[in-house]
Amino acid sequence: MIRTIDEWACANGRTDIVAQTGPSNYRSKHIRTERFIDATEFRQRVEAASLVISHAGMGSIITALELGKRIIVMPRRASFGEHRNDHQLATAKRFAEHSAITVAFTEQELLEALDRLQDQNETKRLGTQASPHLIFTVQTFIETGQICFAKMPGS
Repeated sequence: MIRTIDEWACANGRTDIVAQTGPSNYRSKHIRTERFIDATEFRQRVEAASLVISHAGMGSIITALELGKRIIVMPRRASFGEHRNDHQLATAKRFAEHSAITVAFTEQELLEALDRLQDQNETKRLGTQASPHLIFTVQTFIETGQICFAKMPGS
């Protein structure tokens, strides 16, 4: 993912891209990278960003949505040795239904998403409070051990 973004940045004359790479061996030539960014600084950088590109980690997704940022998600894959299992694929497939999240499963899809979204502005912010329906569903599950798909009282 980092290599693809680095090459895209070069081809598009972008010098404003910053990436948190983790323990990657790839050395970028066109984007600024840092191995690790602490949570406070990460949130500040997302706030300043026009677009977030991330693996399918819930923290990154939720932060981007809370701050009203468009996000491209590219799940890590066990088959590429990027993760121990494919739980990020399931997360990405589920979030592909959300209008503020673009999912790229391949490098080509990532490039297409970057081309399409690079000039788009922010999206609607995700509320910081859980919806009454979610609270009702969790409460029902805790009390009964069953997920209730019925309408909640008063709705």
